[in-house]
Amino acid sequence: MPRELSLYILVIILAGALSLFLCLFALLKIKDAPGAKPYIIVTLLSSIFTFSYALELSSTSLEQIIFWLRVEYLALPFIPVFLLLMCIEYIGHRIKKVWKYALFIIPFITIFMHYTNDSHHFYYKSMGLRGDSPFPIIKLVGGPWFYVHSLFLFLCVMISIIILLRQLKNSSFRFRMQISMMVAGLLIPILANYYYINGLSSYGIDLGPVSMSITFIFHGAALLTFQMFNVAPIARETVFESMKEGVIVLNQQGLIVDYNHGMRKVIPLLDEHTIGKSITSLLNGNQHLREIIDLKQDSDFTCSINGDMVHYHIGFSPVFNKSNLPIGQIITFADVTERVLMLEKLKQLASLDGLTQILNRTFFIKKSEILFDALSREGGSVSIIMFDIDHFKNVNDTFGHEAGDAVIMHVANTAKEYIREGDLLGRYGGEEFIVSLPNTALPTAYELADVIREKVSESISEVNGEKISVTCSFGVTHASIEAGDRGHSIQTLMPLADQALYAAKKNGRNCVRIIA
Repeated sequence: MPRELSLYILVIILAGALSLFLCLFALLKIKDAPGAKPYIIVTLLSSIFTFSYALELSSTSLEQIIFWLRVEYLALPFIPVFLLLMCIEYIGHRIKKVWKYALFIIPFITIFMHYTNDSHHFYYKSMGLRGDSPFPIIKLVGGPWFYVHSLFLFLCVMISIIILLRQLKNSSFRFRMQISMMVAGLLIPILANYYYINGLSSYGIDLGPVSMSITFIFHGAALLTFQMFNVAPIARETVFESMKEGVIVLNQQGLIVDYNHGMRKVIPLLDEHTIGKSITSLLNGNQHLREIIDLKQDSDFTCSINGDMVHYHIGFSPVFNKSNLPIGQIITFADVTERVLMLEKLKQLASLDGLTQILNRTFFIKKSEILFDALSREGGSVSIIMFDIDHFKNVNDTFGHEAGDAVIMHVANTAKEYIREGDLLGRYGGEEFIVSLPNTALPTAYELADVIREKVSESISEVNGEKISVTCSFGVTHASIEAGDRGHSIQTLMPLADQALYAAKKNGRNCVRIIA
């Protein structure tokens, strides 16, 4: 066997072995992924075609060559169909079964025409050995159907290329690289077929088998380097990228498989180079988020983005294959900032009195109970002031309820001016108010009450041109609480403050009285 032929046969065998390797790899690793099944079939058909052609070149007679040529044609007509189906599935589309079956009509006719060629010569006009070759090479003169088959192959490959190229515009860097490699691989058989049909190849050797394997080298590179079938199809990428939620996909080992643009707000280090890296390697500076992802439990998370506090709800969804085995997880970051702020606003509204915007009675008592619990644990003191507006009924009867509301707001605002941060001011009911003063001595509480009393009595409210002045009466009580003492509460001190208030009213109003 001439050295040149032996070298070419070796190249063809290596190409066939590569196709077979990619077929087995896809079968074992990615059989359930979009486009994987056509990929498995097309690489298997390519290996059959390639090995058969190697045996054809090794043949020493025309009869042997024709035998292996027929074996080749059991695989060759179907290769362009499965290439097209692979590209269609890859972009996330499905075609109706009737159209899928229709794609196989020409391949089956091609096989029939090829096997019955001796009866009609529609496929090959003539078949014989070349006279200008140093080794047996068949010379084929194509008939009408041979060119139909060639045109069909060309159209399938071109449609596949067009389908892929249409996705370039709206695709990410990763998908653009995949598409570019797939398109480059698909162009190679077209060039090889052009050389072969036009008699430009050396001794008329068919370049198709090697070109097909080079195609799968490109596809294999996309498969292994860019994880071609381990991410969502291109057609789904539009939905994936337009999701408001940040989404990141991890495999079983915690390696990053994919992410959308929204995730980069949360993890700015994400880029195309982080695909295949461990998620924990990107979170070394964010221990809280790393702990949440390690626990794999739904959780709330707050972070600062461009100086604004953003609230997320992190959700975990396992990903299973068709055998119901876990193969990874999807982590979603739903921006719930608006909801959190709305809940805080509603909580605030629920805790405030609608007219005065100070604590309502229910929330005042709840906050005071928390205060007393802290004092019972640590020890301390507390003073309580209760006060109301003197002769308030006369204000309503004389000037109307609108004026009464204005007076209540004026008194509340005056009290708010003089209480400290940490003190609690609430509207106890109607025209009555209450104040909790943690760690405040009785004389200090008395002085505060007297200042508020004086300021209210000196001020004048004006409503609809009417000038209204009012006074207030105050009752003050106090308790010292030792650590562990549970004998005092807001409920035990309020009656004492109320008794002191009653004493102030009995004493002529517009004054402060104490019951300790």
